[in-house]
Amino acid sequence: MRQENSIGQHLIDQLRQVSEKFCREEGGSHGPDHSERVFQTAMAIGEAMAARVDILAAAALLHDIGRNKERTSRGKICHADKGAAMARPLLEQLGYCKDDIDAICHCIRAHRFRGKIHPKSLEAKILFDADKLDSIGAIGIGRAFLFAGQIGSRLHNPDVDPATTESYSTEDTAYREFQVKMSRVKGQMLTPIGQKIASRRHLFMERFFDQLNQEIYGITAQVKNAL
Repeated sequence: MRQENSIGQHLIDQLRQVSEKFCREEGGSHGPDHSERVFQTAMAIGEAMAARVDILAAAALLHDIGRNKERTSRGKICHADKGAAMARPLLEQLGYCKDDIDAICHCIRAHRFRGKIHPKSLEAKILFDADKLDSIGAIGIGRAFLFAGQIGSRLHNPDVDPATTESYSTEDTAYREFQVKMSRVKGQMLTPIGQKIASRRHLFMERFFDQLNQEIYGITAQVKNAL
């Protein structure tokens, strides 16, 4: 890609190797394919908005390297904070200067939807949006079901109040993820490009879960209509 060539393919390859090592341990909805999609989205938005794509490339590829720590702690460890701490020595080894390391680590620390740190830089806002775009639409629905399968959750639980359920439990279904997180992403986007893409993906999710509810709970009507 043109963006990758402007940074240096060798450095991109090194970052990918580091990212894959950690993300492969996590696998599933936060495996290497997720980081690669976030990378591609962030680079595309970054180029369109004249951001520093060298900062974005490193932040996007390394943003989830702390995910395994969060999952194995059942959410007690924040993967964004942990990932930023893990990324710093890795970036030093790759030859990044202190200012760029600080900028990259801020992007990583601020990318979490439920995080307490708000993205300040343009690059951090773009990474936030790129990561969230991968959590909605058709991709987001697929990842939500994949994650639910990872933790042994149920297929669907629309009658359960999400306020009474816990993350990483058998009630942490794809629909719960839609109620708690995915349905809110559209209103959380920080760039105009992200906002437009998110609006389209949000409509698809609403249609999907309406259809899922009809197939599971409206079978009697479907049978009558089929006669």
